[in-house]
Amino acid sequence: MYSHAYNHFFNRDINKVVGTDTVKNSPLVNISELNGDYLIEVAAPGLTKEDLKVDIDKQLLTVKAAVAKETNAEDTAKYTRKEFGYGSFKRSFTLPESVDTQKVNAKYENGILNIHLPQKEEAKPKPAREINIG
Repeated sequence: MYSHAYNHFFNRDINKVVGTDTVKNSPLVNISELNGDYLIEVAAPGLTKEDLKVDIDKQLLTVKAAVAKETNAEDTAKYTRKEFGYGSFKRSFTLPESVDTQKVNAKYENGILNIHLPQKEEAKPKPAREINIG
């Protein structure tokens, strides 16, 4: 079940926010909610974890990749079509106030950067409890 905060912060029309060209040149992203925490998955195949940088400034999470393209004099292939492109990118996300920014962690595995965004304990939903009438 998606919360109001999730919809407000993550389900904006990204093309209107950053422009269509930026989205085409940025990595694809999945954002999900599980047990009150959020998970951002960034598709970044062909990179290493050293190529990636994740930082948080206030409630703005930024994912960057800086990839230096090495040219090899021995590479004389003439491509008919070349779609592989491991260039630099930057994606930013405004996080809900409920995210505990001190406990955010990231892991890069199998071409996917997983960013775990835990909620603050006080923001997690509490189960219903019965009140005894005295």
